[in-house]
Amino acid sequence: MDPNRPAAVVILAAGQGTRMRSAQPKVLHEICGRSLLGHALAAAEGLHPDSIVVVVRHERDAVARHARACDPNVVIADQDEIPGTGRAVWCALQELPHDLTGSVVVMAGDVPLLDTASLQRMCDALGTNAVSVLTTQVKDPTGYGRIVRDEAGHICGVVEHKDATAAQREIYEINTSTYSFDLTFLRDALTHLSSANAQGELYLTDVIARAYTAKAGVSGVVLEDSWLVEGCNDLVQLAALRAEMNRRVVERWMRAGVRVVDPATTQFDVTASAEADAQILPGTHLAGATHVEPGAIVGPGIFTDCHVGAAAVAQYVVADQVDIPAGAHVPAFSVLPAGAVPAGGSDVLGTSNK
Repeated sequence: MDPNRPAAVVILAAGQGTRMRSAQPKVLHEICGRSLLGHALAAAEGLHPDSIVVVVRHERDAVARHARACDPNVVIADQDEIPGTGRAVWCALQELPHDLTGSVVVMAGDVPLLDTASLQRMCDALGTNAVSVLTTQVKDPTGYGRIVRDEAGHICGVVEHKDATAAQREIYEINTSTYSFDLTFLRDALTHLSSANAQGELYLTDVIARAYTAKAGVSGVVLEDSWLVEGCNDLVQLAALRAEMNRRVVERWMRAGVRVVDPATTQFDVTASAEADAQILPGTHLAGATHVEPGAIVGPGIFTDCHVGAAAVAQYVVADQVDIPAGAHVPAFSVLPAGAVPAGGSDVLGTSNK
């Protein structure tokens, strides 16, 4: 067994997300074809853990149902009325075998750009330590927990913004709420947490100070790319994260040879794909499992779960679950509903709005 492969991953998805001003649970909001929780699950699955536990509370049934739709094998843990991330993780561990050993990754369910590679770096850094934590530097750390280091530069704790002194608030290295723990150490440490803090909660971050005091070892991985650990608290941040993720996805396809004419007005879901020499015109959204073959010209328009054959042309088209044959020309302003079966050749008849 790979010693750097976690035995389990815990995803915290119990929060209400009141600043979203939405009836929909925060972790179910979508960007680039997946929910925030779906992105977290995809990153976690890349670590190949034995178990993934999703901690739920607010809109419990909806979040649990969505988590299982993303991955039928996830374990659902219910957070009880005791507040705090430390308690949430304690609840998650109750759903795992009590004799399970190794390491556990803990991550938030609202950090969509966090990828498997960054999580793996953190796991690799754990080694024989009790804790490994992802950190980053930001220009404005207001509201974030600060990473506190000793004179030798070792991480000795995390102080939440509300509990920080004036000097500590000048620290620009922040906690990303992403950790790898030795399971045995974590189980014991969680039983010693106290709610004697500004928010009256059981802070998971107190485990770090305990590991340092006990000389159990605390390692850290500093991510230069702070976007990877940017969380989402409101719809403004959601839009910013969507724009940044889309920019990265579109750039990756362009470097693979896809001819995206105007990246600023092109949307690529993370589940969509295109081949070299496919041409994507301005104002196009490739959604779901859409795939575009070489030489095809698509857009403006929305293509959801479609297959566009080689050298096909589909401009000013809305299509849903349609297989557009190679070489076909779809009339402009066509609407192709789910189940439509276009004919091949120089013209394809759709539902035209002309």
